[in-house]
Amino acid sequence: MKLTYDRDADALYIRLLDGDHQCRVVRLTEDIALDFATGEKLVGIEVLHASAMFEQPDKPSVELRDLLAKVS
Repeated sequence: MKLTYDRDADALYIRLLDGDHQCRVVRLTEDIALDFATGEKLVGIEVLHASAMFEQPDKPSVELRDLLAKVS
């Protein structure tokens, strides 16, 4: 998983699957879109006006739980 934030666009993107995918976009709201690949696999989530979702936009809090370590 990869999180990216474009400060100029105020857009957050949460990429769940690596690689290039031909995606179908499903808009949940005006500000939130889901990208689905073949087989209805969720590739990523785009959040526009993302800073409005945090109490402190300059210092957003991120909590990760129950993640398994990747062993190479």
